[in-house]
This record gives sequence, structure tokens and C-alpha cells, in this order.
Amino acid sequence: MGEDERQVGSQVAEEQRTPEQIEADIERTRREMGDTVAAVADKADVKAQARSKVEETRARLVGKKDEMLNRTRAAAPDSAGDGAQKVASAARENRRELVIGGAVLVAFLLGRASGRE
Repeated sequence: MGEDERQVGSQVAEEQRTPEQIEADIERTRREMGDTVAAVADKADVKAQARSKVEETRARLVGKKDEMLNRTRAAAPDSAGDGAQKVASAARENRRELVIGGAVLVAFLLGRASGRE
């Protein structure tokens, strides 16, 4: 109390700054405060946050839709001829299973037919 604040502590004595340095510090502080205020305002803008979330969700869903369409196009044949070729190819690759399945089907149908007589 009663002491001159300019002479209290060694920190004040070591920090003798020029007016230009002080003005630069003030300007830097103003910029930082402006950025902080802008960030707080952005967080407080609920409508903007909701719009942003909607846009993110829309973009994600459009991406998934496009991905699913591409998968469907890759899996579906372009024409009936392509479909027939895929079936014929699958039949050639799985001939044994196809013959066994056909034999089981014929046996089942014969069993049903003989049960009706």
C-alpha cells in the first residue's frame, strides 16, 4: 500500500516496452479476442449448426446411395443375353451340384406322382 506500482517487483523493471510494442500487443490481443468472439458466435448459432449437420448427413447418404447403385449395376446383367451367359457359366462351373439337384427334384416329383395314384 502506498507504494508506487511502477517500482514494485523486478518484472516491471525488466519490461520497459516502447509504445510501438505496446500498440502491437494491443492489436494482437484485439485480433485474438475477435477470433474468440467469432468462434463463440458460431457455436451459439443453432440454425447454422443444424444446417451444417443436415448437409453432412445429406452428403453421406448421397454417397451411400451412389455406392449401392454402383454395386447393383455391377451385379445386374446389362441384357438378357448377359444374364443367360452368367447362368450358363455358373452351370458349367457347378455341373456336379446341378446334376445332383436335378436328380433330387426328379425323385421328389416321381414320389409325389406315385402317391396320387
